[in-house]
Amino acid sequence: MSSSQVILLLLLGYLIFTLDKKQDYFPVPVILVLMGLGLSFIPYFSSINVTADLIYHVFLPAILFTSAYRFSSDNFRKNAGIITFLATIGIMATVAILGAVIFALGGPFVSMSFIGALVIASILTPTDPVSVVSILEESADSDKIASVVEGESLINDGTSIVMFTFLSGMLTQGESFTVLNFLSDFLLVSIGGTVLGVAFGWLMSKAVHYTHHREYQVMLSIVIAYGSFNLAEFVGVSGVLATVFSGIMLSFEYGRSVQENHFKDTLNGFWSIAELSVLSLLFLLIGIEAANYLQFNAWGLAFFIFAASLLVRFLIITGTAKLFSKWQNKMSWRESALISWSGLKGSMSVYLILQLQAQNSGDSDLILSLSFSAVLISLVIQSLGVSPLSKWLTK
Repeated sequence: MSSSQVILLLLLGYLIFTLDKKQDYFPVPVILVLMGLGLSFIPYFSSINVTADLIYHVFLPAILFTSAYRFSSDNFRKNAGIITFLATIGIMATVAILGAVIFALGGPFVSMSFIGALVIASILTPTDPVSVVSILEESADSDKIASVVEGESLINDGTSIVMFTFLSGMLTQGESFTVLNFLSDFLLVSIGGTVLGVAFGWLMSKAVHYTHHREYQVMLSIVIAYGSFNLAEFVGVSGVLATVFSGIMLSFEYGRSVQENHFKDTLNGFWSIAELSVLSLLFLLIGIEAANYLQFNAWGLAFFIFAASLLVRFLIITGTAKLFSKWQNKMSWRESALISWSGLKGSMSVYLILQLQAQNSGDSDLILSLSFSAVLISLVIQSLGVSPLSKWLTK
């Protein structure tokens, strides 16, 4: 991707976000993705090569770190139980149930193995509500719902990657699956990433006191966001969780002290601009790349898969709420439905799709198309529906 292409895409993102300035519920990601689809028909933009590494190592650390350090440490402590359960056990259960449903639905229409159905399920489990959390806070007026949706999305990416890695290895390389190997790898990757992230976050909260230059402090935050991610990946643990917990640790330090409010203001100024720029590029690139996968004859099945993913997520969330005593009488079916609807698919799902494509398995062409179509349907329908649905459900 050339520098001139980047500048033009940023200009388009600027124009869309400017139009959104006084429109509270304007679904910017939808417009950007659809615009990206349109740009894919222009040779100048269709030549852009969107890779899994580009999304994973360039875009994701910035998005994850920004969301994590802004996430209230108090909200995380209050909802840690249900957030952690949904992001781990809930994700595993979702993959198993949704995979079985996809296999049953797809059987009469297409040739698909059970492992292939599980791979699609693992691609569709990570949630990316960065575009709807602000809408939820305004229209639903519920910090509880927004906190659960955002907290779960920050952590479930790590679980989804481990699940996907195992299942895609079975699909493309014929690797065997054992519960012991999966659990040991999952614990190593997740705990290792979490510990490394907490350590980085703690170091940053202490190092920031050694300089009073705000610009240097912001430079340090870039090092932490990308340094924790890349170091974790280098040693074989979750870079996603490392970046997330470094940001959460920073948020925790904010909650303990007001001595660095000036630093937080400067940090917000920088990362707010970075986040808008990254999101503009990311959603436009998702649209451009999606055009390569949407010409196939199983769109009906893609809609069924999308609907099934919503239903399974709703059942998992409703069942999870029954397991936690403080949530049993505090989460109605309406709130469960809203949390389910708000978990739309996005950048992590696209990364997993491109990762599967990079493994060069001819048998995965249908899986790629079905997955990308379901992600696109999720982005459009759920983004458009979250505001009116939240108003209706929380009346």
